[in-house]
Amino acid sequence: MIKLITTDLDGTLVDDLKRIPGDFWEVQKKLEERGILFAVASGRQYYSLADKFDSIKDNILFLAENGAYVKYKNEEIHVDPMSKASAIQLIETARKIEGAFPVLCGRKSAYIENTNEDFLKEIGNFYKTFEIVDDLKRVEDVVFKVTLCDFMDAESNSYLYFKDYEKDYKIAVGGKIWLDISNPNADKGNAIKKIQEKFGITFEETVVFGDFLNDLEMMKVAHYSYAMKNAHPEIIKASSFVTEFDNNNNGVLKTIKKLLLLE
Repeated sequence: MIKLITTDLDGTLVDDLKRIPGDFWEVQKKLEERGILFAVASGRQYYSLADKFDSIKDNILFLAENGAYVKYKNEEIHVDPMSKASAIQLIETARKIEGAFPVLCGRKSAYIENTNEDFLKEIGNFYKTFEIVDDLKRVEDVVFKVTLCDFMDAESNSYLYFKDYEKDYKIAVGGKIWLDISNPNADKGNAIKKIQEKFGITFEETVVFGDFLNDLEMMKVAHYSYAMKNAHPEIIKASSFVTEFDNNNNGVLKTIKKLLLLE
């Protein structure tokens, strides 16, 4: 019996234009009626996720900041903050990378220090709440992660600058132009484990969907681990199943309907 369904957002549940499928709301209601918890796991901040799912934000789980910040019904289920010293070290390295712009992701807001037009456009797509500051190293907030928006390609450019940091931090490529750096245990997989423990849900009762490298740990904590048809090769390799349809063709919801016989 399935009790928890967790899906990544960008490249997974939503299409490339960031649109939630029209039948999502009906499916989520049916899941709720069956007592199945629904969770959104994303590298996005909590405020962005809560805004996108505003009408049901009190009924679903949010695994924000790649699992470093988990909330349900306005209760913090799990928090894994980063030390200020760590954030400063990461910011100093990020500033040296050509084509990359650092983002400090905090509890109250996200923070940026560059007003490049293309960068601001990307930030607007993923961060509902952000502030422009003079110096990221002087921000006073609880920090969950440092993110880089890398227009030269996160996997082949900025990731190389942080490869040696992997013994101390979780380094995750979150998309074509996004690199996320957080505490070593701050990932979507560990966040799902916390949820499973809190609600008494087993590995066999869990379904997950993901498409990119920051979803890798999710594939290990659910019997029904689905890589999207459009997923990164490493996610497909790590998953137990692959969706028949990609994110632009409602792959997540079509799979859920088939799996739970909702049609």
